[in-house]
Amino acid sequence: MTTVRNADRAERGGPGAGTGDDDLTDLTDLAARLRLAVGRLNRRIRIDGRESIPPLQLSALVTIEQHGPLRLSELARREAVTAPTMSRVLAALDEHGLVVRTPDPQDARGVLVTISDEGTRRLAEVRSHRTALVARRLARLDGPQRAALEAAMPALEALLVDDV
Repeated sequence: MTTVRNADRAERGGPGAGTGDDDLTDLTDLAARLRLAVGRLNRRIRIDGRESIPPLQLSALVTIEQHGPLRLSELARREAVTAPTMSRVLAALDEHGLVVRTPDPQDARGVLVTISDEGTRRLAEVRSHRTALVARRLARLDGPQRAALEAAMPALEALLVDDV
């Protein structure tokens, strides 16, 4: 497939035609296609999911589940938002009983946030619903397309590993 794309590019005189940039151009093309497909699929899942938990609250809840207990400042840093924004997010999560706030034993002024049993239940519900949405989309693919996705999963999962 790469050879065909390179030949097409050379025939059109497009970027990388006749240069050593073919691999970089192929990588950039793949990156753009992957970003677009993943982004659109994620958006479709969010739209079709119609969860009662807004995206930032849901993201914060997942972060608390994975890394908690957390202080507000650490949660804000991990979610790349300001402390006042995270304070509002936590207030909403607390109001719905999705998190538990406890005093920080190492700082009398601080509070640690953990996920509540209700928060764990709601996350499981959201995950189950979103998985069902993706499964319905996968069911529309033919066998070879599903096999190609299954074969690509190790590579896609490797993309999730952060640079060290």
